[in-house]
Amino acid sequence: MADQKQLITAEATESSCYKIVELTHDLVADEEMKAAIAELEDTLKYRFRDKTLLEDALTHSSCNSSRSYERLEFVGDAALSLAFSNFLYLAYPDLEPGDLSLIRAANISTEKLARLAIRHNLHRFIRLNAPALVISVEEFALAIQSEDDPVAYGGPVKAPKLLADIVESIAAAIYVDCGFDLKAFWMIFRGFLEPIVMLENLVGRPQPVTMLYELCQKNGKEVDIKHWRNGLRSIASVYVDGEFVASGSSSQKETAKLNAAEEALRKLQELGLTNDDTEYWVINEEGDIEGAKQKINELCGKKRLGKPIYRIQKEYGPSHDKRYTCSVQIEMPSGILAISGNEKPRVKDAETSAASMMLQTLSTFDPQLLRFETLN
Repeated sequence: MADQKQLITAEATESSCYKIVELTHDLVADEEMKAAIAELEDTLKYRFRDKTLLEDALTHSSCNSSRSYERLEFVGDAALSLAFSNFLYLAYPDLEPGDLSLIRAANISTEKLARLAIRHNLHRFIRLNAPALVISVEEFALAIQSEDDPVAYGGPVKAPKLLADIVESIAAAIYVDCGFDLKAFWMIFRGFLEPIVMLENLVGRPQPVTMLYELCQKNGKEVDIKHWRNGLRSIASVYVDGEFVASGSSSQKETAKLNAAEEALRKLQELGLTNDDTEYWVINEEGDIEGAKQKINELCGKKRLGKPIYRIQKEYGPSHDKRYTCSVQIEMPSGILAISGNEKPRVKDAETSAASMMLQTLSTFDPQLLRFETLN
């Protein structure tokens, strides 16, 4: 009896993108692999001279009885990067190296290659014996099945590196089968990378690294991205307020940085950090906005309004039961805006009431300025 293996095949079910077929005989495994190779050759529009290269490219290291894709992935990472660099060099003769690196990173990042693997259904043919990886691939496939954006920089589900590795391994299989002819390889593989993200796709769109810095800045956090090399791989690690958050790797420094930024964004957003400019302010039981005075100071600074000035408008009642009404005024572009609050037993509370009234009044000028949640 041969070692038991698992093969993700093209047999789809209603509840998933693929299903795992238990293989207990080498003969069955061989027939399944032959069918997978034939279908992938149709997808690639290329017939392999040495079909064992494609078989190796589809085999994960968890299949101990077969040769895995690891050596091919090593070659494919470099070959794909060089071929794409050549393409950009010719396509943009006047573009600066930094911009060329951004375009290359957008096309060969882990996220982009993983989406290509799903788009071309490569995940249905991976041979592996790792149920946890199967689940992560299926979750990713289901999460992006409705996406049609060629410039996708990350989503709610992390892109499994396994999928990007498979794309690089298949690229290497073609490159080796072509006799290491880089030009012939590119002519075959370029169509597989479509849609290719070009400069016009990136103009006006924030890059993940930019998004990461903006997110941290808005939330009062400091971000630092550190680089080092591990052999031929470039490693980028993201630290926020001195704490490690995420890392990414690639043969190219810019791609490693992009991969690390994408993963850091995903993790920080899971922790509740957001780029949403809308303030969600809580209304307490007395009808006032929690922390209204601090928030109105922040708002005036952001909108470049005058500094709030508070005054006691009324003071009444016996000494043991004083009541106060306060007002707040702000210098607006069109003049002075003054608002009075409700009476309160303390001056501090009366000022908070006035600040709450001011915030609610300002929201009538800009409905998106405020959103309220009731404090239960």
